[in-house]
Amino acid sequence: MTEITAGIVAEHGLSPDEYQKIIALLGRAPNLVELGVFSVMWSEHCSYKSTRAHLRKLPTKGPHVIQGPGENAGVIDIGDGDACIFKMESHNHPSFIEPYQGAATGVGGIMRDVFTMGARPIAMMNALRFGAPDHPKTRHLVAGVVSGIGGYGNCMGVPTVGGEVNFHASYNGNILVNTMCVGLAKADNIFYSAAKGAGNPVVYFGSKTGRDGIHGATMASAEFDDASEEKRPTVQVGDPFAEKLLLEATLELMATDAIIAIQDMGAAGLTSSSAEMGDKGGSGIELNLDHVPQREENMTAYEMLLSESQERMLAVLKPGREAEAERIFRKWELDFAVIGITTNTGRLVIKHKGLVQADMPITALSDAAPVYERPFTHRAPAKGEPSYDKSRPVLTSLAKILASPDMASRRWIWEQYDNSVMNDTIQHPGGDAAVVRVHGTNKAIAITTDVTPRYCKADPFEGGKQAVAETCRNLNAVGAVPLAATDNLNFGNPQKPEIMGEIVAGIDGLGAACRALDFPIVSGNCSLYNETNGEGIFPTPAIGGVGLLKDISKMATIAFKREDDVVILIGETKGHLGQSIYLREIEGREEGAAPPVDLVAEKKHGEFVRGLIAGGRVDTAHDLSDGGLLVALAEMALARGIGASVGQAAIADAIPFWFGEDQGRYLIAIPLAEAEKIVTEARAAYIPLAELGRTGGSEIVIDDRDRVPVSKLRAAHEGWFPRFMAAEEIPPTN
Repeated sequence: MTEITAGIVAEHGLSPDEYQKIIALLGRAPNLVELGVFSVMWSEHCSYKSTRAHLRKLPTKGPHVIQGPGENAGVIDIGDGDACIFKMESHNHPSFIEPYQGAATGVGGIMRDVFTMGARPIAMMNALRFGAPDHPKTRHLVAGVVSGIGGYGNCMGVPTVGGEVNFHASYNGNILVNTMCVGLAKADNIFYSAAKGAGNPVVYFGSKTGRDGIHGATMASAEFDDASEEKRPTVQVGDPFAEKLLLEATLELMATDAIIAIQDMGAAGLTSSSAEMGDKGGSGIELNLDHVPQREENMTAYEMLLSESQERMLAVLKPGREAEAERIFRKWELDFAVIGITTNTGRLVIKHKGLVQADMPITALSDAAPVYERPFTHRAPAKGEPSYDKSRPVLTSLAKILASPDMASRRWIWEQYDNSVMNDTIQHPGGDAAVVRVHGTNKAIAITTDVTPRYCKADPFEGGKQAVAETCRNLNAVGAVPLAATDNLNFGNPQKPEIMGEIVAGIDGLGAACRALDFPIVSGNCSLYNETNGEGIFPTPAIGGVGLLKDISKMATIAFKREDDVVILIGETKGHLGQSIYLREIEGREEGAAPPVDLVAEKKHGEFVRGLIAGGRVDTAHDLSDGGLLVALAEMALARGIGASVGQAAIADAIPFWFGEDQGRYLIAIPLAEAEKIVTEARAAYIPLAELGRTGGSEIVIDDRDRVPVSKLRAAHEGWFPRFMAAEEIPPTN
């Protein structure tokens, strides 16, 4: 038997105090198998020990919420007996080490979270952050991650309908790969993971267990360093064809009444799935690992419990239903085995080769996991309005911004994803939110992801507010009622008080905005220790939002649709340039205050715009975000090639007016007769509004004198990504 030394404890990511707590909970020293189980269950990735105290402050309930945090995914009611099930989760560390498999298995894992609850996945999204474009690893990582996402999602036959991609040097050593899955189920047929009762069979199905992914959860809870490449063996290997079979077989089993509880094997594999099912059901679980389907010979109990091999599920069935379930999985050519039984002991007991390898109270692995109130310091938010060169030509700056890494077209990426499979995608990548029809109906789900990390770095509280507010704006802009959100909180090392301060302020900002905008968070994930050699990423609390369109015939898109429509700006423009894309790309500086977020105005303006769309009065709308007003106008023109002639009225300073990133704003384009009515209604409701000009022609014209062809902007906008990925020298935009 292996002697547990201080070095072995440290290798398992446990502190000396945590090890002493384990001894107290067990009443004895753990053996190596038990230590491994505690190491993954008490890892940051599984236990949220640094964030749990603060996550409790987030709003998680609402009129549409069926299931909030605590299950595999969140569930909301979308009417007519239908439910939407969704979640976002990270696969950051594995994707940096092995980008194709890291991203691919991230897609597979989040899909299992959704179909484990009885939903058929209908859409995927992703939120990706890479290092600086000139960093030697960036191009390789982009290629691998995009290929991995496309390879897995396309094989599964689930459309990838949108997302976001940013580049910044803060991610040079630690990229972020956040994946989101949305599925549909019947509201009265949701499956949960609580393994209630004793004497019920515990069954394993899916792919065989191998040695891949061992200690993946522990790796995801540690910083990187120069030796991170050595962690390549902890990256799982995915098989989307096996997962497609697993999806269909699982849904077929769910069509029976045989299941008591079900859970996918994600982080920490067989350990977390069994322990979490027993904990939620208030039962014990006894497993015999001799019956686990194994891909490799002579696997130990330690290896089988900690393996994160993909495409595997665990379920508790009603007694006597094992043969029925086995027939289903054998038909789909998947492994199936009865590997245990539920008990009334409240303990997780592991047997292998006739011996008890582990015997632990289940609550010791879950409820008794450490919860830390880590010390934190709030860094003073960045302040000030930055200076700028007032003489720079506005349209030249526009072309340069549209060709910059963060603003260039992502067509190169999304053309590698099948976004039309299943034939229900009715708003494709490139708009404010994707829209996917609820099959066979006239209603649809709108989906978006958003966060602005540079705002979060400058002011984590305002940045957290802005992430939620912009997510809601994206949904409002297509005409969807925002219903609920999932989050993916990506931060650095929580043991550093300043980083913990970013986490606390960011969560507080999210919570303030979610409460103000009636937008509960129903699922999510925390990814901490995103650092390399002590350098942390920008705080990146990504938000995935879901909204409902009750009538898809009343939906807006960003494209100008007619000549001579009136272009109207809704919301107040003060010309905030702090932390703006303009300041970074044109002036070469990252400084100033993040733009403040007025949550009352956000709600009021959003409801106004959404009401216009729902009433069939507006079919062209776009929220204003990165790059400000002129960038949004250009994106609307680029969407269909129709230009616009606009002016800045009596505003003296053109640059802050056109490129400031004030929040709570939308652009709409509408026929003249309707425009006059909307202007009157907005003013009566004290909603700031300005008529900017008219659509038409093939150019963007400012004040009847400065003009640029939409075709020239398109060349700039579409050219950067293909050249970057082809390793071509990118010409300057003049």
